[in-house]
Amino acid sequence: MINKEIIKQLFVLKSKFAASSGIATLVDFGVFQSLISWTQIPEEIINIISSSIGMLINFLLQKKYIFKLNRSIKSTFLLSFAVSIGGIFLSTTIIYLLTKITIFAATPMLAKIVATGIVFFYNFYLKRFVFEKKFI
Repeated sequence: MINKEIIKQLFVLKSKFAASSGIATLVDFGVFQSLISWTQIPEEIINIISSSIGMLINFLLQKKYIFKLNRSIKSTFLLSFAVSIGGIFLSTTIIYLLTKITIFAATPMLAKIVATGIVFFYNFYLKRFVFEKKFI
């Protein structure tokens, strides 16, 4: 049976993670929308640019406010970077596939929102492992 205190701690941790991710996502979405509006760069490339900026912001927030650092800062950053690259690849693939559907092609930000929701859980559990060496 799962301990109620563990569930509570996990909820609090996910809430903090959601807050830091929310800040990084706002930056990511702002850059994404700006580049969509001002350039002719393909959505997939714009997603890589905007997600990379968000990734760096999120790492800094997670390091300072969310997770306990149980590895060296260098290995944590490199592992976090690898997880984030996987998340960027996953979200870019989702955006690419969704924008083949008419409604998402007309509103790429909607595809970005769906991809972000899916990738949130991927990021939370893998980043927790990267920082704290545990999944739950």
